[in-house]
Amino acid sequence: MRWIIPIFLLISTVGQTQDMYDSLAVKYAETITAYELEEHLMILAGDEYEGRETGMKGQKMAAEYIENYFKGLGVSPCVNGGYQQTYPLRRSSNSKSEWIINGKKLEYIKDFYFFPGFELNELSTDEIVVVGYGIKSDDWNDYEGLDVKDKVVLAIPDEPYLNDSTTVLGGVNQYSEWSGDFRVKRKAAKDQGAKALIMVNEDYDSYVGRIRYFLENPNMRLDMEREEKEEVLPVLFIRSALANELVKKSKVKSIAKAKKKMNKKQRSISGVTSCSMTFKMNKVIENFTGENVLCFIEGSDSDLKEEIVVVTAHYDHIGMKNGEINNGADDDGSGTVTALEIAEAFVTAKNDGKGPRRSVLVMTVSGEEKGLLGSEWYAAHPVFPLKNTVVDLNVDMIGRVDEAHKEDSNYIYLIGSDKLSTGLHQISEWCNATYMNLELDYTYNDPNDPNRFYYRSDHYNFAKHGIPVIFYFSGVHEDYHKPTDTPEKIMYDKTAKVAKLIFHTAWQLANRNARIVVDVKNDFE
Repeated sequence: MRWIIPIFLLISTVGQTQDMYDSLAVKYAETITAYELEEHLMILAGDEYEGRETGMKGQKMAAEYIENYFKGLGVSPCVNGGYQQTYPLRRSSNSKSEWIINGKKLEYIKDFYFFPGFELNELSTDEIVVVGYGIKSDDWNDYEGLDVKDKVVLAIPDEPYLNDSTTVLGGVNQYSEWSGDFRVKRKAAKDQGAKALIMVNEDYDSYVGRIRYFLENPNMRLDMEREEKEEVLPVLFIRSALANELVKKSKVKSIAKAKKKMNKKQRSISGVTSCSMTFKMNKVIENFTGENVLCFIEGSDSDLKEEIVVVTAHYDHIGMKNGEINNGADDDGSGTVTALEIAEAFVTAKNDGKGPRRSVLVMTVSGEEKGLLGSEWYAAHPVFPLKNTVVDLNVDMIGRVDEAHKEDSNYIYLIGSDKLSTGLHQISEWCNATYMNLELDYTYNDPNDPNRFYYRSDHYNFAKHGIPVIFYFSGVHEDYHKPTDTPEKIMYDKTAKVAKLIFHTAWQLANRNARIVVDVKNDFE
């Protein structure tokens, strides 16, 4: 209820928009139809497009379809004489990596895993330094008195406790960053000069079960120029039983005993264990490209047209797995076809001489399923300056309902609308109350929500640059990332209604006199 804003307050915020634009918004919103959404989606989420995996044939076909649609609207190209922004990708597979300890060959995924990002061909050592919890802070320093320069170090998981409910660094019922993010311990090890870090995962099988897909499938990332890359310390994760074999001949004895002793005595325990260890990356590398497809509708107001309202949706999906096509009709075919229809609505208005005062950029991006790569590339290499970008309205999965809304499909989750601009949130609420009357559900807007959806779609690459965003999302359903996410399951009337809300919001933002103001410090970490 705290999100319901009295309508008279909204009117004062949105009232800068001229009345003629409010009435015209209804006319052009009606060009967005369930029929046309379905027509597009039956093609883009069809088997011929093979799941639209970034860098693969289906993604290229989808990019061509979208480009041809924008051309057909009569929109001029805006990317070096074309419609596609191409970006470099590098795909690497780690499945052939080898780790041998004291003559025993460990098996990737079964015994160890690692995340990509570090450059390494081979690593060898005849000793490992156990560095307690691997923490270096004012209140607890596991590296005190240790020389780990150019050595392989092993950190015990977790952090020190005063008692069962209180951590030394976090407090009562609180964990510190040293428990929640391995990168903190990685940085500490790197700062002390270590050449690699071994981390013990006490919940190995359960955790690997959750991330197995990402470990088994080749990793794809942006192929930035080498001088742009920060050198990353190699981190290898190992199960507890194997770690205990490593440390049993040192004074640490075992992982569990070391934790118990450190917590009891409130001091670090370190030790050196002799071993013969060799790790070989054996990485298989392939080079690809991905494409963002842009539709730029220039604004009609000479004083405002340099400012840009952006609408984004990712058109890639996860491709083919085990011989089955993952069509990605909802994820994010529903967002993609919504973007196409919104582009058509703005172009139709412009052709009628009623185009938006600010410019509008409708951009379908690829690489989202690989880590928001297409939008990351755009943010790093913007076609239009980020300082001129007013807002990003991002559409990702709006065509179905989740379990919480099985009985009523008249809703949409909104994420991020209030995180940087109170004005954006108020305009969003006003547009919905005035035109669409959807239930706006802010469940996932909570910074403490464990799903962390705020970080998981393309709007985030705008938000982290201080650009206000709204993420439109209808939730996860039983067909998420499965071959059963098909076009016939999409609720096209619902999709059209959400699409109209997004159009109305974009219309207001593009036509109001004053640009929305960034007046909130983002309360997400």
